[in-house]
Amino acid sequence: MTDIGLMSYYLDLEMKQMEEGIFISQESYTKEILKKFNMFDCNPVNTPMASGTKLSKFEDGEKVDSTLLKSLVGSLRCLTCTRPDILFAVGVVSRFMEAPTSTHLKVARRILCYLKGTIDLGLFYSSSDDFNLVGYCDSDYAGDVDNRKNTSGFVFFLGDCVISWSSKKQSIVTLSTCEAEYVAATSCTCHAIWLRRLLKELNLPQIEATMICIDNKSAQTVAKNSVYLDRSKHIDTRYHFILEYIAKKEVELKYVKSHDQVADIFTKPLKFEDFQRLSALE
Repeated sequence: MTDIGLMSYYLDLEMKQMEEGIFISQESYTKEILKKFNMFDCNPVNTPMASGTKLSKFEDGEKVDSTLLKSLVGSLRCLTCTRPDILFAVGVVSRFMEAPTSTHLKVARRILCYLKGTIDLGLFYSSSDDFNLVGYCDSDYAGDVDNRKNTSGFVFFLGDCVISWSSKKQSIVTLSTCEAEYVAATSCTCHAIWLRRLLKELNLPQIEATMICIDNKSAQTVAKNSVYLDRSKHIDTRYHFILEYIAKKEVELKYVKSHDQVADIFTKPLKFEDFQRLSALE
């Protein structure tokens, strides 16, 4: 067996290992995608999706080949391994792959324009010995114009390093922002518990409760006080398991201001200033 040195490339992932930590990116793969879809010479934009964008399956525009959009979304999905900043936009356009119009394709191509100007971005994992797990979760409210379902988003940090993230449409229609945030918090709790088990297997046990940061005080109150359950019976009972894990002191909900809610980037298209500020934290 021959030692060929430090790993620098693996399955489209490029790694730069240094004393301060490891930087992981997909710069070469990004260039391949841009060339594949004839967007290598496009003009860069500063966000993957324009603020205020609302897409519907009934969008105006000519019908386009669904194979093209499916291929584009599939390529972009692979890129979200190191680019959480495009995850929300990719998730939105993926909802319209069956019968896309030119409007849907235009929004998808904007993601490529954003990548053109941010080819060298990636994730940095520092050599810090801080292994404290912290999560942030958020939800929009009735953002899907076709069925008024919400989009949940969460992100987890191990110390100052991003290790897991998600942006996903909720499976139920909720009746308030409180319910939407509560459903998101419960999904985030599920993932937190899984991460705690994984870290324990890696000899990085989490002694204290994992902090999950939310920006809705009403959802925090419902999750912490069983006395409020009678007021929220219309929320599916499976979501109330969060109470059990709070009681076990495996998770704890912490209120943060919306300005500091990192997971906001996974729930809606933001203005450039907010997008830039939050993506810099990841």
